[in-house]
Amino acid sequence: MKLDSNDARLYVYTIGVSGKVKRIRNNPLVNVAPCDMRGGLQGEWVPARAEILAGTEAQHGMQLLNQKYAPWKQLLDFFAMFRKRERTVFVIRPS
Repeated sequence: MKLDSNDARLYVYTIGVSGKVKRIRNNPLVNVAPCDMRGGLQGEWVPARAEILAGTEAQHGMQLLNQKYAPWKQLLDFFAMFRKRERTVFVIRPS
């Protein structure tokens, strides 16, 4: 799948009260760019639209993230259980 196609999706999760969630609720228009592990820009910024997910769509996004980042995400999830913070899942699509 091409990243600039209408079918491209980027699933992200964060703590439910984070600034990202507040900003996306106020304005779903975002810009994304590829970067390295340290956040160094590796390509051009692309305009996109973020949508907060719930229910089965949010579960699907978390399943995909679990598959991609196994076993590290499962380890982080284990420790996150003790913090009992709500998570928000959102999807970013090209606009």
